[in-house]
Amino acid sequence: MSKHSKHSNQVRIIGGQCRGRKLVFADADGLRPTPDSVREKLFNWLGQDLTGMNVLDLFAGSGALGFEAASRNAKRAVLADNNRKTADMLRQNARVLGLDKLEILNT
Repeated sequence: MSKHSKHSNQVRIIGGQCRGRKLVFADADGLRPTPDSVREKLFNWLGQDLTGMNVLDLFAGSGALGFEAASRNAKRAVLADNNRKTADMLRQNARVLGLDKLEILNT
């Protein structure tokens, strides 16, 4: 059984313009994507439309929170992670999804 067998290194975006799209991410020590139910609650509190808001996703990992925010029209989403392989995968997912409101930092 793989280390991340529960999510098979994929998470799906649950709302916004990219709803239903899947994000693929690489294995990394300690990486545990934010579950759908937690993201759903968070965006119920914040609102479904984040137009005009800036979002910071520190320790982005899979990028689920930042991509979700961008999908919901956030003005800008900054995703930061200290793992180079993870940051590269975040950039690749941003290109695949066509989300230009993202800034991805490897720091």
